[in-house]
Amino acid sequence: MSTLATSSPESTPIRPAVGPWIGAIVTLLALALGVFQLYTAGIRPLDLFTQRGTHLMLVLLVVFLLFPFDRRRTIVSWLIDGLFIAGVVYSIGYLLLNLDAVLDRTGFFTMQDIWAGTIGVVVLLEATRRILGLAFTMIGLGFIIYAMAGPRGHLPWLGELLPEVLAHRGYPIERIVGTLFLGQEGIFGVPLGVAATVVFTFVLFGAFLEMSGAGRFFINLAYAATGQQRGGPAKAAVVASGFMGSISGSAIANVATSGAFTIPLMKKLGYKPEEAGGVEAAASTGGMIMPPIMGAGVFLMAEFTGIPYAEIMMVSILPAILYFAIVYLFVDFIAAKQGLRGLKASELPKLSEVLRDGWVYLVPLGILIYFLLQGISPNRVGFVAIVAILAITVLRWVVRRFALRMYDTEPLPIGAALVLGGRQFVGAFEAAARNAMIVTVACAMAGVVVGILGLTGLGIKFSTLMLSFSGGHLLLALLLVLLASLILGLGLPVTASYIVLAVTAAPALHHEFGLPLLIAHLVIYWYSLDSNVTPPVALAAFAGAAIAGANPMSTAIKAFKYAKGLYLIPLFMVYNPEIILGGPPLVVAWTVLTAIAALPAFAASLDGFMFTRVHIVLRVVLAVGTVCIFWPSFTVELIGLLLIVLVLAINLFQWRRERYGERQRADV
Repeated sequence: MSTLATSSPESTPIRPAVGPWIGAIVTLLALALGVFQLYTAGIRPLDLFTQRGTHLMLVLLVVFLLFPFDRRRTIVSWLIDGLFIAGVVYSIGYLLLNLDAVLDRTGFFTMQDIWAGTIGVVVLLEATRRILGLAFTMIGLGFIIYAMAGPRGHLPWLGELLPEVLAHRGYPIERIVGTLFLGQEGIFGVPLGVAATVVFTFVLFGAFLEMSGAGRFFINLAYAATGQQRGGPAKAAVVASGFMGSISGSAIANVATSGAFTIPLMKKLGYKPEEAGGVEAAASTGGMIMPPIMGAGVFLMAEFTGIPYAEIMMVSILPAILYFAIVYLFVDFIAAKQGLRGLKASELPKLSEVLRDGWVYLVPLGILIYFLLQGISPNRVGFVAIVAILAITVLRWVVRRFALRMYDTEPLPIGAALVLGGRQFVGAFEAAARNAMIVTVACAMAGVVVGILGLTGLGIKFSTLMLSFSGGHLLLALLLVLLASLILGLGLPVTASYIVLAVTAAPALHHEFGLPLLIAHLVIYWYSLDSNVTPPVALAAFAGAAIAGANPMSTAIKAFKYAKGLYLIPLFMVYNPEIILGGPPLVVAWTVLTAIAALPAFAASLDGFMFTRVHIVLRVVLAVGTVCIFWPSFTVELIGLLLIVLVLAINLFQWRRERYGERQRADV
């Protein structure tokens, strides 16, 4: 049976397992998709439509096989599913087989062109409904209806109801379908292009790396490094999620992978179930901002901004570390308040042994980073890294087999080893295809939104709306973007939410409010991640709650609190751009110093604990100090830093006095 039917990395759970013959077909499609992607990434790149069209066709076929119209799979359900499967093959196949002719008659399409395009759009809407839910489908459908609202469209009466700022001339269905399906501004635009190349290649890289045993290595490494500290398993969860972020771009996948080990140990140590699930969800969300492999949105960011992925990766290292530091501080405060200790050394792996047995897993990551920094295409780099993983895995097996024979231990027979390796190989392709379903469908549907924005000019009008609602104040504009990301996050996965805001809000932040383009996109991407942990829909937190056996909403509230670095650090980027763009060494050093000071102040003002409990007045002072550090003035920043140091000193004095009192009572 295909493992594709087990879980979903970024959205709602996959429906129950399918029958064996459907599973076999899905496995073959996953293999075909993986082989096609590796061929085009490392051997022969294909043209835009062939690459994106073939990728989308294979993914949509998998979606309709795994997500039936009726899970009971009645005859009626099969007929409906058969029609949609035929629609996928006909619409995309028609475009690929008649590509030159269709492109030559751009603007003068035949009725057959329009029919094929219409079927393609309908098929995509239905695939979106099945895998991403009704909310995203309605957003896409709403944009299509909006394009028809106007005097020249099929819904002129609707155009009369629109506010003047949103009104446009309207477009007939032929023009809309031509834009969305028969050109490269819609479904087959940049979002799908990124998903069909570099995103899938890196997802496949992560799947192969985890297949080789790297996931277990990173988790053991985190436990060996932090397990003996107070609240050790929780701190290991933070560190492990940072490591797992180097091979996975999904918060939910991180929760499922590392949380299965860390959450039970946190509970055993004394953390409440909702705290354990919340810590893991907040830490796993950080995996999508941790280089070198970040979420799919960062690859899209490179396309939207024209800035090389390697550069975005490098400037993201410090902000990612700051985010994990905030989560780490919350974990430490919880452990200190509840008197939680770490695990015994006998219960933990030894750091030297972990590194000795698993250092080889760092080699593919090193190769990936090296070639990215050399300016080579990320898609080609991903291919090279995958080849490196396979070569290292085979070499490691040969060496270990030889070592076992040296100690007169019979190794696994070659035939059995080949069968096991083959299953793992197929499993990696299936895992990559599972991840690709969510990202590909989301990017294709986001292409519908992008296409309509360009066709109607709504993207330009959005800048006017932002200026109007914010009154020209940057902080209010950022608040509007944050609210928009939370609303979009109720129904959209992170990648789709980022795309929508990237084509609407990012130009406004850049052109109207003067934010550097990269910082505008980084802020939007970080805000989009918050939907993982923000009630009422917090998928990463709900996944953590399921493992912890905790109340989902209570876990989401805890995760929302622990992940507030997603608000703090983007603001720091905005008001201290040196942390991203660089500058004079002294300015950069001062910026980093104030950022480090702001972390414990922010965490303590929210949690009410530092070395010991922080009085409410001092919490207010810490909050004021944190705000001052964000103020774009050296004098105000210095005042903020002094306030934070003062409260830190007072709290440290209180803690020492409490410890002294405890020792005095113990002596009596």
